[in-house]
Amino acid sequence: MAHETSIFSGRPSDLIGRQIAGYRVEAEIGRGGMAVVYRARDLRLERTVALKLLAPELARNDTFRQRFSHESRVAAALDHPNIVPVFEAGETDGVLYIAMRYVSGSDLRHLLDRQGPLPHATALRIAVQVASALDAAHEHGLVHRDVKPGNILVGRGTDSDHPEHVYLTDFGLTKKSLSLTGLTTVGQFVGTLDYVAPEQISGRPVDGRCDVYGLACVVYETLAGRPPFLRDDDMALLWAHQYDAAPPLSEARPDLAPQVDTVFAKALAKSPDDRYATCLDFVAALRTAGHATPRPTQADLRAVDQREDPPSPPPHWAEPVFRQRT
Repeated sequence: MAHETSIFSGRPSDLIGRQIAGYRVEAEIGRGGMAVVYRARDLRLERTVALKLLAPELARNDTFRQRFSHESRVAAALDHPNIVPVFEAGETDGVLYIAMRYVSGSDLRHLLDRQGPLPHATALRIAVQVASALDAAHEHGLVHRDVKPGNILVGRGTDSDHPEHVYLTDFGLTKKSLSLTGLTTVGQFVGTLDYVAPEQISGRPVDGRCDVYGLACVVYETLAGRPPFLRDDDMALLWAHQYDAAPPLSEARPDLAPQVDTVFAKALAKSPDDRYATCLDFVAALRTAGHATPRPTQADLRAVDQREDPPSPPPHWAEPVFRQRT
């Protein structure tokens, strides 16, 4: 009978205005297959928090309870300016909860849906902050395994040179690389299909280079307006991640230097050994490539053809300099 009167009885909207473990629920702000996130008021410290509750249909599932419990310990151990800090985690009335900093603004998913492809400089500013957070987690032996736009929160920055402050969230699907087992089994993977690394799909061991692949998929989407692989069904998408080459980014963004294609080809390599060793290595290579001269567009070529005074051919003495070598 106790279950019938649980705070999770009824619809999630029924929780609005309710008090849970010292937090007054104000509004639902996010939902996934594993949990629901609410904006809530911390009644003890008078501050707004993000309160994450295990989804009602999964509350009695031991596997999901272990994942949620593991998330609270992992996230609380991370101290980084681009990782959402955890204030408290616990259990009340048979429901697991975790209270985190509330980040006003939006996530990258909504930003891309609203604005489409981002300028190269904006994409880099976001990417370097996410990369720094991921590398810090990797230094603690943690792998995120679900890097996606919905897990990247974009808040207001400090000044015109830093217009965005980015937070990486949802470490509930992390695990200590190559050491913790039991939360997933061989042949299973944790992640989102548009951004999942080949080794996750095949059930091979993962390390930080798995997140390099996921971050590369996300950054590709911020620049192209779509993820690297688009397929009609999930099985075809999983196949593409494992065996197909991603379309060159320059096909969607001819304004970027062709060297950018080489950077993404390495970051999206099928074998982790062929990728960048760290997320910041990938972003640094992308920044360097972005400073190269982009290939001329059709508009550029037309502008050259329409100049009133076309350039004169080189003088006879200079011909060897311009002649193509055979």
